[in-house]
Amino acid sequence: MKYNILSIKRLNRWAFAVIGLIVIFGSEVQAQTKATWIWYPGDYEIWLSNKMQNRRTERGSFFPPFWKLDSHYVLIDFHKDYNIASAEEAEIAVEGQYNLKIDGKAVAGYPKKITLPAGKHRISLKVYNQGAVPAVFVKSAHVVTDNTWQVTFEDKEWIDASGKTSDISATQYLQAGSWNFNEANTSPSAFRLPVKPIQAVAKDKKANSIFVDFGKETFGFVKLHGVKGKGNITLYFGESKEEAMSLTGGELVDKFEVNQPESSDITFEGSRAFRYVNVVFDGDVSIGDVSMLYEYLPVEQRGSFKCSDEQINKIWDVSAYTMELNTREFFIDGIKRDRWVWSGDAAQSYLMNYYLYFDSPSVTRTMSALRGKDPVTSHINTIMDYTFYWFISIYDYYQHTGDKAYIEQTYSRMQSMMDYCLSRRNKNGLMQGLTGDWVFIDWADGLSKQGEVSFEQMLLCRSLESMALCANIMKDTKGSAKYGALAKDLKAKLFTYYWNAQKHALVHSRINGKQTANVTRYANMFGIFFNYFTEAQKQDVKKYVLMNDKVQKIVTPYMRFYELEALCAMGEQDYVLKQMKDYWGGMLNLGATSFWEEYNPDKKGAEHYAMYGRPFGKSLCHAWGASPIYLLGKYYLGVKPTAPAYAQYLIEPKLGGLQWMEGTIPTPKGDIKLKVSTTQIKVTADTGTGTLRIKSKTKPECSDAAVKATANGYYEISIQKGKSYTVNYKAV
Repeated sequence: MKYNILSIKRLNRWAFAVIGLIVIFGSEVQAQTKATWIWYPGDYEIWLSNKMQNRRTERGSFFPPFWKLDSHYVLIDFHKDYNIASAEEAEIAVEGQYNLKIDGKAVAGYPKKITLPAGKHRISLKVYNQGAVPAVFVKSAHVVTDNTWQVTFEDKEWIDASGKTSDISATQYLQAGSWNFNEANTSPSAFRLPVKPIQAVAKDKKANSIFVDFGKETFGFVKLHGVKGKGNITLYFGESKEEAMSLTGGELVDKFEVNQPESSDITFEGSRAFRYVNVVFDGDVSIGDVSMLYEYLPVEQRGSFKCSDEQINKIWDVSAYTMELNTREFFIDGIKRDRWVWSGDAAQSYLMNYYLYFDSPSVTRTMSALRGKDPVTSHINTIMDYTFYWFISIYDYYQHTGDKAYIEQTYSRMQSMMDYCLSRRNKNGLMQGLTGDWVFIDWADGLSKQGEVSFEQMLLCRSLESMALCANIMKDTKGSAKYGALAKDLKAKLFTYYWNAQKHALVHSRINGKQTANVTRYANMFGIFFNYFTEAQKQDVKKYVLMNDKVQKIVTPYMRFYELEALCAMGEQDYVLKQMKDYWGGMLNLGATSFWEEYNPDKKGAEHYAMYGRPFGKSLCHAWGASPIYLLGKYYLGVKPTAPAYAQYLIEPKLGGLQWMEGTIPTPKGDIKLKVSTTQIKVTADTGTGTLRIKSKTKPECSDAAVKATANGYYEISIQKGKSYTVNYKAV
């Protein structure tokens, strides 16, 4: 198969960065001060995700997603009512065919500039584009396209026999979507991630091959220098040396023909994940050198963590790099194999993002792409549990950002998605896998997905609670009451149907109305940090499930994330630290430069790379492997919001066996910085009102604020923004 070759000049022309952090506060969208390209909310995200997810290949073959792909609306109406003191010239740029009107009167042709009349007027554009998202850019001194413009995909206009246009009061408008494409010539459809050149750290050149090592896991475009001659070139990519050396078993292979009479440089069009590249060529082909162009999303790393344990520092750094690689146009699962947007993977990436980047647009882009359009015909990614993670993530996003506007734009799609879920309950009011449903839970040998699985009911219950909270934000009192009542009923059933007093836990499932004997970790650990258990039940679950080696162990970082979160929520930071050092440290000991899709310490050698029945099927750079970022930020530094957008927050640091730690937690309006040792805590915050809660052998001393004693040896100190605090104490 012959592959297209992309010149470096063309690639660099594509590779501009148009990324900006758009943060929305409070109950109303903040008007932007400069013009930006706008579109129907969610449409660009759907269009862009379709492009990205259809780049997957396996050994040169196209590998499309498993699920339905929606499309953008092809005809959109945009309008803005404005009031200006004097006439002014406006620049117009549009993606698609368009009709432009001022106060309902059409402007002839396809104007690039128009004069906006003084006074109160309405400017409107109707845009058609089948191939890309209808989008507009308008810029004058006082009138700009931004997220205060109104958009709709059906304006419901009609014209009567007299030629009069109807009133359009039946039309439902939304506020426009955008992503900081802030110049007329930076059209959204031309967006590409930027790149930068990277050199290999080692090369082994032979007569007809060059074996290249870039030193660590990476992602981008291979560049061949000084290519001359006629023949075939094959690139064997590998996350491991063994994969790149395998001519038959590797996941990614590119082959092409070359006929280069004169020496020239060529860059491959397809982006790939690799550490090693085995370049094999025949005929009279010669190649001078091999390098790459690293492709990335330029988001700012605002979060940080450092402590007294160097292995933990390395784990945090490699986790951050793993997140960097998997943070692209969207949060994806892994860079080698799927490169798709999976809701379960993304749900964890959102949480890690809040402690690393706090890049809100990456979260909303991903959530919008996952939801797609109505009508709903299947679960998100076809996976029941992945649908529930989507609901839970939306309210969690609001709690971190305070972005009410996103709830307003998404609520109707939340309702229709929940209607679909509720329609698929069985006669007992429980979720059970039907034809077309994938009940995933986790990759685990022999894990039953049959019957009414307790884990799915747990996630549905939390999803209904999220719906009730979002209904409150929308002032939908009927919806709030409905979803709240359904959640209360299902929560009661969780304990009536699944709690087994003899096993001190929720059982895994029910089949034909009877409990199965199996106890697994999944529903039990979620019940802890969802706070569904009594304190006695939590202690039982910790003893009889989470700390019980007889219960099937978890081997994926995906569910280790939640298992360790549950233990942290129970105050087991000392134990969790050892687990992190053993599990993530175990991957580092095997040479990992990014964290894997799955790690089983019982495997040996190349066994670690096998998965899905393929010798190199496992992803060695998987987003869900980066969970220490979240655990160390939320449960060791101990910072979390208790009101939307960190208007109020808690700092409850726990060293967990460390001698000291320090870090930065990003928020919508600045950072929270913390230094903690066994005798002293220093805090500064740019936002909100915080509560520092610590346990001390003696009453802490703080000259900057009052110290309030609470129960069980805990003390609290109020943290105000813009101030620095030093607290002397004796750690328990």
